[in-house]
Amino acid sequence: MKSTVGLDANALRSLQANASADPRAAIKETAKQFEALFMQQLMKSMRQATMSSGMLDNSGTQMGTELLDTQFAQKLTGLPGGLSAQIARQLEQQLNGKVAAVTAPTARAGAAEGAQVWNRLPGASRAQDFVARHNSAAEQAEAETGIPAAFILSQAAHESGWGQREIRNADGSSSHNVFGIKAGASWKGAVTVVTTTEYVNGQPQKVKAKFRAYATPEDAFRDYASLIKNSPRYAKVVEQGGTAQGFAVNLQRAGYATDPAYAAKLGRVINTTLRLQRTLTA
Repeated sequence: MKSTVGLDANALRSLQANASADPRAAIKETAKQFEALFMQQLMKSMRQATMSSGMLDNSGTQMGTELLDTQFAQKLTGLPGGLSAQIARQLEQQLNGKVAAVTAPTARAGAAEGAQVWNRLPGASRAQDFVARHNSAAEQAEAETGIPAAFILSQAAHESGWGQREIRNADGSSSHNVFGIKAGASWKGAVTVVTTTEYVNGQPQKVKAKFRAYATPEDAFRDYASLIKNSPRYAKVVEQGGTAQGFAVNLQRAGYATDPAYAAKLGRVINTTLRLQRTLTA
């Protein structure tokens, strides 16, 4: 049976047509399709976690990026030890009428295969390094605010592009401002001025703004926790921050960012972070 790994309707219809003629071959192709879809969604979530790249970020480049992600997903699908092998085994059990409850060893094997697939994703190591580097600081911020560390990590990832687009000082050094906190009149610490994107009446505009600068990333997490915990503006964030939706929606309502889609974007990053954590710790 010809391999038709892809994400289009024609491939899926072809699988359906061939299923009756060669069920076992169709199972393998179906498993690859599911894995490809899963991989593409993960890659899409990670790309949406990064900040806009400016004048090069337009509908044309976005379409090209989506096509590239689709090709990456196809190339990474069906490799030894991947998710498709686990999916195929489950489908074959159903085909043979031998479906049984998944045992703990099988679940652990599936998690291990999932971790291998994640490790092959472009940018996966970057996300893992970011989580490992800042997890302790996020847990301390959780102790201060009551907001889950995973949510706090996700916001830092969203604001900084998983640490790849941190705000820089004039000399090129990192400001360690992974949360994109601006420097208002009450801020007495170091400041850096950079060009950023603000939304005015729903339209993005490039403006220069002052941002807080820190000596270490840990200082940024402590300042973030203090801001969220002590500012009346973010009272609802703390009150309803126990759920991803409550956290993301109330941050947007409080005006943490001007992007009208901020809550939706942050929610996707949170889902990606939680999936990663479950895969690596299962």
